[in-house]
Amino acid sequence: MSGGAFSLLIIGGYGTFGGRLAQLLGEEPRLRLLIAGRSLEKADDFVADMRSPKGGAGRLGSNDLGAWLQAVAFDRDGDLTEQLTRLKPDLVVDASGPFQSFTGDGYKLVQACMALGIDYADLADSTGFVAGISGLDAQAKAKGTFALSGLSSLPALSFAALEAMAPHFSRIENVAAGIAPSAHVKIGLNVVKAISSYAGKPVPVLREGRPVEGCGLIDQMRVTIAPPDAAPLASRTFLLVDAPDLALLPSRFAGLQSTFTGVGTEPQALQHLLSAAARLVKIGLLPSLKPFARLMQGASHRFAIGDHRGGMFVRLGGVDREGRRLTADWSLIAEGDDGPFIPVLGVEALVRRLLEGKRPESGARPAAGELSLADFEAAFRRFKITSGIRLDYEEEAQPLYRRILGSAWQQLPPALAAIHAGGTRLASGRARIERGGGFLARLVAGVIGFPPAGEDVPVAVRFVADGEREIWTRSFGAKTFRSWQAAGTGRDRHLLAEVFGPFRVLLALVPEGQRLRLVVRGWRFLGVPLPLFLAPGGKTYEEERDGRFHFHVEIGGRLTGLVVRYSGWLVLE
Repeated sequence: MSGGAFSLLIIGGYGTFGGRLAQLLGEEPRLRLLIAGRSLEKADDFVADMRSPKGGAGRLGSNDLGAWLQAVAFDRDGDLTEQLTRLKPDLVVDASGPFQSFTGDGYKLVQACMALGIDYADLADSTGFVAGISGLDAQAKAKGTFALSGLSSLPALSFAALEAMAPHFSRIENVAAGIAPSAHVKIGLNVVKAISSYAGKPVPVLREGRPVEGCGLIDQMRVTIAPPDAAPLASRTFLLVDAPDLALLPSRFAGLQSTFTGVGTEPQALQHLLSAAARLVKIGLLPSLKPFARLMQGASHRFAIGDHRGGMFVRLGGVDREGRRLTADWSLIAEGDDGPFIPVLGVEALVRRLLEGKRPESGARPAAGELSLADFEAAFRRFKITSGIRLDYEEEAQPLYRRILGSAWQQLPPALAAIHAGGTRLASGRARIERGGGFLARLVAGVIGFPPAGEDVPVAVRFVADGEREIWTRSFGAKTFRSWQAAGTGRDRHLLAEVFGPFRVLLALVPEGQRLRLVVRGWRFLGVPLPLFLAPGGKTYEEERDGRFHFHVEIGGRLTGLVVRYSGWLVLE
């Protein structure tokens, strides 16, 4: 300790990730935070901003900095021993990168820390760098220090999620993981440089149990990120990236058949252009995309289109302990500006453990498995971050809503669970109906067969399971209309598809306390996708009140205005 406080040197401390780590730890009075980088001026500006009333510490609810902050210049190409001896940190966190460029004496900072008895951790995302740090294990143990590499989303968080799902399996055959940053997050230049370094170049993966060369930013898979308790992200294509998981997974699971790690950015059109550029590298028309890193970064900032939401997924496939085919999905969605904090939550958890006297074992190793999923989930609670696990047994038939909701099904109030229990059932009750008066609203209502307006109208709903779908026949007084529902497939996975005549509406099922909200995420007319901003929307939910199933449905749009609104209650017969 230095002067009674724990001294933490953050290299790249005013950068994209180092700055966020400083914000998270800025209120901790037991810390001395050394904000370091090549530019002392930039470090000074960052510290001044942290100390201002609108600074980073206010991000978590307080403007009072408890940590002692100091801006320092640090040059990783300079005399490391002299700089570290002068600064006297207890822990060095390297948040700079790009680690893909650290070749030859790439571990000189790690070795300098070990020689002086200083602990080390980093946010490395380079497969070679993270996997190779184990070569310094004996040296770290001899000095009684630890060096943890990759204490970030990949592999620290991805392996934490993987270890939480692994007990469900007797054999894991394939593993895939991916990150989907919000289009509105300003991606740092070092991150873009790291990605561009392997675009169109070989990336080692497993296929059919054999090591093969995938192709960076060209190989792809489509995934819908859908935690059980949140509206899913739009389905997107993930492009293969070089991540430490690819090197670490084969030794973790014997018999593993395939691996994949990817990034899925929005807008997808821009990502398609990036993939096309990577193909030029693959065929030799371009030597590398690294010279275009600034251009790529600028394009990502300029074309910030879409929802301000980001996410991550880890997917395992294999056989469970009873011999059934099983797919397990852990997924996460972060709202707004909270996503970029995720890569530094592992380091924050490490620092807080050290402050409590909980020290990792000495040695140098990848950070995969160093923290549990519970460690990360505790940190998620301070943010607008939702995560959860879905288990999908291929041979097990389940009611429609249970299949879509996954583990969130357990949160449904009894009245809602009973209505959606599957099979053939009949429910009856009373309803109030309102109708829109515009020409288009009346036209749409007539095509679909919505009932006329009325107060205290008797209502009956017959639910019939028909293979993979459910047919809902609603009778409001003497008027009857029908729709059918099914689980979305392909890019609509984890959504509920409801078909009214020529219209197909895609809905996210989002539990919210005693309510189940149905949020429109897309729609089609005669199979043709239509713009989401024109989709029929409104406040639609189910809830339990006084032990009864209550419903509130609004259907309307920008073009039509209100088409129909009906609310009421049902009881099963």
